[in-house]
Amino acid sequence: MKKKALALLMVLCMAVTTALVAGCGGGPKPQSSGSGSGSGAAGAKNKLVIYTSMKEALISGIVEGFKKKNPGIEVDYQSAGAGKLMAKIAAEKQSGHILADVIWTSEVPDFYQMKSQGMLEVYKTPIFNELLNPFDDYDGSFTAARLGTLGIVYNTDKIKEAPTQWSDLLKPEYNKGFGIADPALSGTSYMSVALLEKQFGWDFFNKLHDNGTRIGKGSGQVVDDTSSGELVACLGVDYITNSKIAKGAHLKMAYPPELLMVPSPVAIFKGANNVEAAKKFVDYLLSQEAQQKVAEAGTVPVRKDVKIPEKYNLPQPEVALKNGIKVSYTEILPKKEETIKKFTEIIKK
Repeated sequence: MKKKALALLMVLCMAVTTALVAGCGGGPKPQSSGSGSGSGAAGAKNKLVIYTSMKEALISGIVEGFKKKNPGIEVDYQSAGAGKLMAKIAAEKQSGHILADVIWTSEVPDFYQMKSQGMLEVYKTPIFNELLNPFDDYDGSFTAARLGTLGIVYNTDKIKEAPTQWSDLLKPEYNKGFGIADPALSGTSYMSVALLEKQFGWDFFNKLHDNGTRIGKGSGQVVDDTSSGELVACLGVDYITNSKIAKGAHLKMAYPPELLMVPSPVAIFKGANNVEAAKKFVDYLLSQEAQQKVAEAGTVPVRKDVKIPEKYNLPQPEVALKNGIKVSYTEILPKKEETIKKFTEIIKK
């Protein structure tokens, strides 16, 4: 009996000790929110994980606003090019579970592909009727959260006369000095190549090649290279360019009549760890408050009740939606790899 009592006492002591250690913070600690690597706690319950191709100038303010509205929800976001994110998602899917709850990029065909593979949660935000919708076949699998525009971004120290047409890029002053981000890495670049090919055909890209057009890295890098003078101009994203101008870069953005408007959809992964928190994020992202942040970052919102700062010279949302080059996303989806390959072969030949 004494031995049994002693053994029981030892078990009780061990249990109390374990409880005290856990209560004093001996267990795993949650990772701080932000744009870190997301290792360790990524995908954990009560931590909303976002994969996005939006740069820091846009995503950080939106995440901070969401956290203020939802103080009980931790947020971790990972920002990278759409190509890298899709590769990461494919690897996670292969391993059995996608760590992210939300994805927000600008490579629209990727969303149709994920939808066809049953990867996306159908969620129709209750404020959908307040939004401008660029998708004729909208069913709640993904929702446009931004009407991104691209134009000709040029260095004002190098180019004195503002371009007005896409054909201006064939002039001598752009020879060996115009850059386009690698469409294999950048969703906005891929979409822009697809739109320009639809509007002007591959002959336009052959002419760009003949004038020395170069393939850059990501969408941010080509704007940086234009700002530094390594390039005289590039195919640039609105808010990335505007954030550089705000910091003193000698850049301007010109919009030819054939407008490149690329929606940036947001979606929730089916089977995500934090579906309810993800729905709250989508609702916030589409709200007037967050869409005002979108506009103030220098890109086009999906709401008409948001004021766009005049300094950006951006088209109004309804104008961007109306004037953007039209394309069938389901038609270009099967041609994605072929389009990227052909573009690369033409420009690099």
